[in-house]
Amino acid sequence: MANRKSGGRRYDLDLLRYLQVLVEEQSVSLAARRLQVSEPAMSRHLARLRSVFNDPILVMSGRRMVATAFANRIRDRVQGLVRDADDLLNEGAELNLKAMSPKFTIRANDIVVGAFGPAILLALRKDCPECRIVFSPESEETASEALRGSHIDLYIGATDDLRPEIMRKALFDTSFSALVRAGHPILKGKITPHALVAYDHVSVSRKGRAFGPIDLILKERYALSRRIAMVVPTYYSLIESLRGTDMILPLPRIVIDCLPLAEMGLETFDFPFVLPPVHAFQAWHPRLDMDQLHRWMRDTVSQAIRGEMGRLGVR
Repeated sequence: MANRKSGGRRYDLDLLRYLQVLVEEQSVSLAARRLQVSEPAMSRHLARLRSVFNDPILVMSGRRMVATAFANRIRDRVQGLVRDADDLLNEGAELNLKAMSPKFTIRANDIVVGAFGPAILLALRKDCPECRIVFSPESEETASEALRGSHIDLYIGATDDLRPEIMRKALFDTSFSALVRAGHPILKGKITPHALVAYDHVSVSRKGRAFGPIDLILKERYALSRRIAMVVPTYYSLIESLRGTDMILPLPRIVIDCLPLAEMGLETFDFPFVLPPVHAFQAWHPRLDMDQLHRWMRDTVSQAIRGEMGRLGVR
C-alpha cells in the first residue's frame, strides 16, 4: 500500500467538499452537476485529489466508476469535516419560517400517510404556516435514485436497499396482526397455523407479489401454505370491504391501532407465531444534511411521528 505522507501538502475545505461529492456520486459528471461546475473543472479537482492523497480516489469498474477502498474508508470522516465547517458558517443564522412557503416532497407508503400524514402537516405548519407536503407514491425509481436526482426530499419507509452514502434516522418499529370481519369463524376457536391456512388471505404488494414473511414461516416451520385469494397494492385498499368477506388481511399495528374497529365491524388477532418487526426510518441525500430548512423539516417529521404514536398508545 502506498505511503501517504502529509508533509508539505496543502488543501482547503473546497477540495474536501469535492472529495466528498465525488465519493458519494462516484461519477465526475454527476459530481460536477451537483456542485455546478464544469466536467473539465471537476476532472482537475479529481487529479489534484489524487495527487494530494496519493490514491486514485475513483477507478473504472466495467463501464462505471467506483470509489477506491481508501476513499470509502475516509468517506465518513470527510463528511464530518465538511459538516462541521458548514455548522461554523451557519452559526447564528436563523430561518424565518413564518415568511417561507416551501414544498416538501416525501416518498412514503400508505401506512405512513394514513397514520401520520395529518399530524406531520400540522406539526410543520405550526412553525411554517405556508409550507406544503407532496406525498409521492412509490415508483420503479429506487429511493436512492429519487433522492440523488432531487425528485424527492425525504424517504420514509422500511425497505433498506439504499446506497451507502444515503443518510438515515430510525423512526419507529411496528409488528403485524391480522384483520378480519367481526364474528369471523377463526375467532371461535384456538388460532393455530392450521386454522390460519383454512381461510383465504389478502397479500399486500405494490409489485403484485403474493409471497412474503408469513408464507416463509408457514412453509419452513409447518410445511403449510396460505391461499392467497387477492393481491392489493396498498394496505388501505381493502379495509372497508373486508367486513363482507371471510378473508384475512395482515396489517401493521400502527394501522390497526388507528382504526375504529368496532364501528367498522372488524376485529383483530395476533398470528400464532412471531413475525419479524418492521423497522421504519427516514432517509435523505447527504447534500441536504446541513441544509437548515431540510434539517428542520426532518426533525419536525420525526417529532410528529413520535408524538402521534404516543397519543394513540401504539404498541
